Amino acid sequence: MTLSRRNVLLAGGLGVLGAGSFMVPTRSVDAKSASRLDESEMPRPFRTAFVQAPVLQPHARTTDPADGAPVHHYVVTERAAAAQILPRAGLTTPILGYNGIFPGPTISLDQGTKAVLRVRNQLPPTHALDGHVLSTSTHLHGSASLPQYDGYANDVTNPGFYKDYHYPNFQSARTLWYHDHGVHHTALNAYSGLAAQYHLHDPLERGLLPQGRYDVALTISDAMFAEDGSLGYDDNSHSGLWGDVMLVNGRPWPVMKVQKRVYRFRVLNACISRSLRPTLSTGDPIAVVGTDGGLVPGTQFVNNYRHAGAERYELLIDFRKYRTGQRIELRNLSNDNNVDYDYTHQIMAFDVVDEPVDTSDPTWNRIPAQPAPGNEVMALTAAQSTRTRHFELDRTNGLWTINGAIWQDVVASGYQKVAAQVDVDAVEIWEFENGSGGWFHPLHIHLVDFQILSRNGGSPFNYERGPKDVVYVGEGETVRLLMKFGPHRGRYMIHCHNLSHEDHDMMVQFRVGLAEGEPDPWDPMTAAPPQWEGDGSSAPSPSPTASPTPSPSPSPTASPSKGKGSGGGQQKPR
Repeated sequence: MTLSRRNVLLAGGLGVLGAGSFMVPTRSVDAKSASRLDESEMPRPFRTAFVQAPVLQPHARTTDPADGAPVHHYVVTERAAAAQILPRAGLTTPILGYNGIFPGPTISLDQGTKAVLRVRNQLPPTHALDGHVLSTSTHLHGSASLPQYDGYANDVTNPGFYKDYHYPNFQSARTLWYHDHGVHHTALNAYSGLAAQYHLHDPLERGLLPQGRYDVALTISDAMFAEDGSLGYDDNSHSGLWGDVMLVNGRPWPVMKVQKRVYRFRVLNACISRSLRPTLSTGDPIAVVGTDGGLVPGTQFVNNYRHAGAERYELLIDFRKYRTGQRIELRNLSNDNNVDYDYTHQIMAFDVVDEPVDTSDPTWNRIPAQPAPGNEVMALTAAQSTRTRHFELDRTNGLWTINGAIWQDVVASGYQKVAAQVDVDAVEIWEFENGSGGWFHPLHIHLVDFQILSRNGGSPFNYERGPKDVVYVGEGETVRLLMKFGPHRGRYMIHCHNLSHEDHDMMVQFRVGLAEGEPDPWDPMTAAPPQWEGDGSSAPSPSPTASPTPSPSPSPTASPSKGKGSGGGQQKPR
């Protein structure tokens, strides 16, 4: 039988263990469950221990001969694997993962240390579910990368190939994440496990906020399961997927032991559709000290906040007031037009222990009032803007659109059609109006950080008062954003981060610093094509003189990088 993407099952290991026949049905918003596991096999809240993803170590360290900056070289391999998510030993869930784990390994480095990330696609040739080629495109979300290293949707790496992504890391400290961005299959691939955090540090952040074991990454996602323990997939006619099991770092509703001190949490909503409204069971306020683009000018205290897919918020929670043995839950109040189930109102729990606290660490009891008062993005003013652009978010003929356009229009134009043509260093206001009915859209603009000027003519929420790259555009809402373009030239994407919407087909692009038809040395389809790796049995190490990451502001006459392979999704073994 033919399986649609509306009503399907991720069965039998995504190409490695064989497909099943059960299909998860579409559920209404008042559904009690989505999974079809036997009740005795289902995970339940607070029965697993909290874990963090391992930190990936560079396999080589070199120096950029152009400016003497250090360069760290990393390798991750995309492969099919099995994860122990469900409670019964031996009942594993097939996933796709960076290095075979979900979430993938965390990359952590300092501002000014460049990175070259080799992503090896050693996935099965095709997806067991719908037969699509398991080609991938890796996007470092939050990085001002050159276009050919930005994870352009059609710049795909096929199985048996690898691509070296160059990251400049000149931005201020922030929580980024890398995930698959392959055209029309981003939702399915990211849901299957291709997501991981990436942390950029700087001296201000190092001295101000908790580090090490007290700097905690929380990658939150949701899932549904079929009878055999594999992942279920139902995107409700391309509207979105809402699972009935909440995962934190790949574990269902885990419990973390905490000392009586201040902890920092880097919270990434990696759900492909679900938005969250986190709150503490005690009702105590949470301190928001960072948004997508780094530290906020002033700390904001909230009892709950709206958290859309792909947004990152850095939170401080002070456990000093709680008694030994007390359990504090991180709960989810949810938002309009999610599909909620019996246990999706819970996320994880913290158990307070009496372990001695190192009070010589100045961050043990510190909640700074002004983490980054001089943030460049937040210092922009509307008076600096030279143009205001309006974008309408809607649904037409079953496809999600931006100003009536879809990504297929971009492809049909030979990747030249743009929704906006902007100059390097231009400051503009972009206004997004959501007229799509009962749907919210997390809008992501690549390359830039922006400031939210207003929401429905009023002030933004206090927790949004920091540099952002994703904005929650709620039902019937209009948001105004202020941004400065650069430092790179070339083409970058704008899309909804409800990944079912992105795949069908809510994505357009803008062009920075190049006129239409002007030669583009940073063409994401040709400037840095993937390379054939054969059977992938080994990953060759770069030589110490391997080409480093280009400087943040390349000359418009710079030569594009060269390499073997045809790129653009047309690679063939050599």
